[in-house]
Amino acid sequence: MKTCDDNIYFVGMMGAGKTTIGRHLARYLKKRFVDCDHEIEARTGARIPLIFEIEGEAGFRRREAQTLQDLSAQHDLVLATGGGAVLDPRNRACLAETGLVIYLHAQPDALYARIRHDRNRPLLQVADPLAKLRELHAQRDPLYREIADIVLEGGRCSPQAAARQLEREIQKRCEP
Repeated sequence: MKTCDDNIYFVGMMGAGKTTIGRHLARYLKKRFVDCDHEIEARTGARIPLIFEIEGEAGFRRREAQTLQDLSAQHDLVLATGGGAVLDPRNRACLAETGLVIYLHAQPDALYARIRHDRNRPLLQVADPLAKLRELHAQRDPLYREIADIVLEGGRCSPQAAARQLEREIQKRCEP
């Protein structure tokens, strides 16, 4: 059984609220919050779109896997993963084995409404970003569900209320 001392990992599509809800939950649980993409940017000194431009998606995914390995070795952490982190089976195993995984689920149309103007999303710099979101969702949703301890449907309440709901759920599931 996972304990309250385990790390907490947020997985889900881009724009699902992993960072926003994760920050609130970390504050409520008195844990440190880290956004994996921000950590990669801090380590490289480059923004995600530039990393994609120079190294391609494969290069970015290597950096992401190393960052996840490093962060999962820490304690008392709430981590917002990148949306594609679950594509690598080793990342899925790492997350599932070292903490409590929360999947923030949202439908592609709702995600598109939130992030359609965000230029910091390299995978959406295509002719039809909504179609791309639908494709990514179809590919990733089963992977998120495979490792999720908790699935939360997004957009039903404020980020603070969602974090409070998760806090209660985590406390219920934890061993003392």
